Amino acid sequence: MNGMLTLDGMAAPLRVLRLLAVDFGHLPAPSLDLSNVYPERLTLRFHDGLHAFETWREALAIPAEDVTHRVQGQGTTRVLEASAVYAGAEVHLYGYSDGPTPLGGAA
Repeated sequence: MNGMLTLDGMAAPLRVLRLLAVDFGHLPAPSLDLSNVYPERLTLRFHDGLHAFETWREALAIPAEDVTHRVQGQGTTRVLEASAVYAGAEVHLYGYSDGPTPLGGAA
């Protein structure tokens, strides 16, 4: 090996993914992101509105005040973001929904 990350180096987010599937298998399915760039992180993304994001935030006991909000795409997309440590790995949640009004658009 030449110092390259192995799959064992991503054990924490893989373990968390397995635990989430067992503990919260009844919750809405997210898009998942595991990366060897951030081997300690599991990212859950919700593209169908914010309800699934909120369901997972509550399940992971992330306080509402820890959620950040921003708008992207010239005001067309709202983004909620939160993170927590769960079973030894960073779990990041992102929720996307249509924004209120495009910037410069009529209300």
